[in-house]
Amino acid sequence: MITKANTLEPMESLSMTDRVENILREYLTENGFKPGDSLPNETEIAQKLNVSRNVVREALSRLRMLGMVETRTRRGMVMSQPDLLAGIEKVMNPSILSKGNMKDIFELRLILEMGISEFLFARKTEKDLKDLEAIVLKQKGLKSLTKEDEVEFHSKLYEMTGNDTFKRFQILLLPVFDHVFLNYFERGAHTEIQNTSSHYDLFTVLRDGTADDFRKAMHSHLAPYYDTSFQK
Repeated sequence: MITKANTLEPMESLSMTDRVENILREYLTENGFKPGDSLPNETEIAQKLNVSRNVVREALSRLRMLGMVETRTRRGMVMSQPDLLAGIEKVMNPSILSKGNMKDIFELRLILEMGISEFLFARKTEKDLKDLEAIVLKQKGLKSLTKEDEVEFHSKLYEMTGNDTFKRFQILLLPVFDHVFLNYFERGAHTEIQNTSSHYDLFTVLRDGTADDFRKAMHSHLAPYYDTSFQK
């Protein structure tokens, strides 16, 4: 049974569609709906909430956009498994994000990469190490690395974690990475790169060292980014 539920916002500040959407979200949560479970049809929902089917249809449309519900042939509406990053991917556009937003997002990358060590050491394979070695040997003789060089190396690390969401996060970051990488060089932080762990150093530690060794090397590698981020 669908009942009217409380929302986090004052009801008077919400449109009818907003109210119905919130009620449906709470109903699905409180009743433990799982992906694949059938949902009440539009008519039943409209009758229970005493609202028009148009309002219900709009509210359900919003849930479809979030990936929470879908329509299946001969089954009607069912609960679905939402794509966690789909919504973020659609708005990850530097032209509509503030500098503060982009800085926060890039710093999130630094936070995540500092926690990558245990996963790499638990899941690395000989093939992974050979692939990573080919990347670092190709980059070893370069005087400076391009954005593409950075992305190639770190993308391989993300892949080696075995976490699909983490791999997608790297791709999602690319538009923001363009802007932050440019800012990084404009501030001259690249001149400090000789004092940090290189990609080759990181590979060597990953091959021969420990997770704690790698974490320390990664911190050294990311040091110029930290310095740039902390500048006023």
